[in-house]
Amino acid sequence: MTVGPEPVAPALMARLGPAVADYPPGSVFGPRDAGSYEFVWLLHGSARWVCGDLTVPLAPSALLLVRPGMRDTFHWDIHRPTRHAYTHFRLRPDVPGGETPDDTDWPIVRELSGRGDPMAALCQYLLALGATRPPGWERHAEETLRLLLLTFVHGPGPETGPRPLPEPLVAMMAAVRAHWSDGVARPLALARLARAAGVSESTLCRICRRHLGVSPVEGLERLRLARAEPLLWLSNLSMRDIAVQCGFADAYHFSRRFRAVYGMAPTAFRGVPPESAPPSPIADGALAALQALVPPSQPGQ
Repeated sequence: MTVGPEPVAPALMARLGPAVADYPPGSVFGPRDAGSYEFVWLLHGSARWVCGDLTVPLAPSALLLVRPGMRDTFHWDIHRPTRHAYTHFRLRPDVPGGETPDDTDWPIVRELSGRGDPMAALCQYLLALGATRPPGWERHAEETLRLLLLTFVHGPGPETGPRPLPEPLVAMMAAVRAHWSDGVARPLALARLARAAGVSESTLCRICRRHLGVSPVEGLERLRLARAEPLLWLSNLSMRDIAVQCGFADAYHFSRRFRAVYGMAPTAFRGVPPESAPPSPIADGALAALQALVPPSQPGQ
């Protein structure tokens, strides 16, 4: 995990959580000097967390990260009992000689939005591990903490993904999605793409080059070629059948274009394990956002 200049890994302090604590109405915890990182999330009630001049209201939707060196105080709900969950950890370098990250700009609190929120699910799993403590649970807890910290620092929402696409590209891809709905990724002419996008051909090309770095036709060809990857690795389809599913007239044209983009023939690519294969032409950047707008290829098709 990289949350700063160096890769780091959480080291669970197993005698300090994951666990829950209950406080009667009006209780105060602190001031204390935090000696480790601590995730705190409320299960029932409310609280105010005070650190220096900073006051943060806490509710069951909040996940708080306390950092070492903070001098803080918890003021628990004055009207009803409060229950909160917590877990303490330190950060250690993943590699010898590595440094722990600069956490200065890390957020203090994130909202747990509930259903579909990975942080909420990770917190629940941490609590389950802390409650049952099955054999090897510490390792699972540390891996869960790794994911939780990564998501907490970088954010679980759309801001962590590609930037939103301009409306003409979204409209263009709606036409592509309909054209590919039977599983065959056929090419589309620039004129048809422009009509679907509601702009001229030159405007569409300019938008695509600005946001994708390639022309509309070239961008779609890269999507079509990338669809061949699971078909090559996970099926016994012939090169001709894969070519047809990816919208190429025959195996020769498919192989020629695949080699031009990947630097190797698809027959050779099929024998290379995924971790050693050339990178996908849509692995990074806005083309990945285009990929999300069309149905994926299926090896069994």
